Amino acid sequence: MSFDNHQRAQELHLTAAHAHTAAATAHGKGDHLTAHEMSRQAHEHSTHAFEASKKAAEDKS
Repeated sequence: MSFDNHQRAQELHLTAAHAHTAAATAHGKGDHLTAHEMSRQAHEHSTHAFEASKKAAEDKS
């Protein structure tokens, strides 16, 4: 059970990192509206990753 929570947290962190990279790429291309939306999504993914990490840490205790 705990391994699954850690694996899920890792997947969410990777998804967030990818979203941040995509947002930076869009911003670099001057597509600021897309970059803004991607940044919003990246933040949402980061928040979910943080919550999953907290849950995984609580399960470990």
